[in-house]
Amino acid sequence: MAEIKVESEITGKVWKIEVGIGDRLEEDDPAMILESMKMEIPVLAPAAGTVREILVREEDAVEEGQVVALLDG
Repeated sequence: MAEIKVESEITGKVWKIEVGIGDRLEEDDPAMILESMKMEIPVLAPAAGTVREILVREEDAVEEGQVVALLDG
């Protein structure tokens, strides 16, 4: 089973986590919403998989390129 890394494309703050452990995501499904410069930016799954681990919490600050969740593909 391949590990799929879900990465933030921007620097911002985790506004809302949309998934839980064990949830199935398809490619481009939103895993969470980030807030940056008063805009809401979705973090999308790069490929289909099942959520194995969420590495951030709501209100956490994240950097561009930071891995925020892991999926099993």
